[in-house]
Amino acid sequence: MRIFVPALLAAPRGLGPAEIAVVLFIFGLWIWALVDCATKEPDTGNTKVVWVLIIALTHFIGALTYALVRRPRRVAELGC
Repeated sequence: MRIFVPALLAAPRGLGPAEIAVVLFIFGLWIWALVDCATKEPDTGNTKVVWVLIIALTHFIGALTYALVRRPRRVAELGC
């Protein structure tokens, strides 16, 4: 008698090269966004603190939001 076991539950498997590349890209983007925000955001107001918290607590989504929304605005305003 055979018991049906879905393929995903049958045996654990490691990450392949494509998955490792995606994980490294996401981690790199997250670290880059944290460093960029912490070193280049102006100290006036709470903008730096808020963005560092957003990036740190929401990981990839926060880093992607920072890279697509805040950073271009900062570069346009301050030139850095």
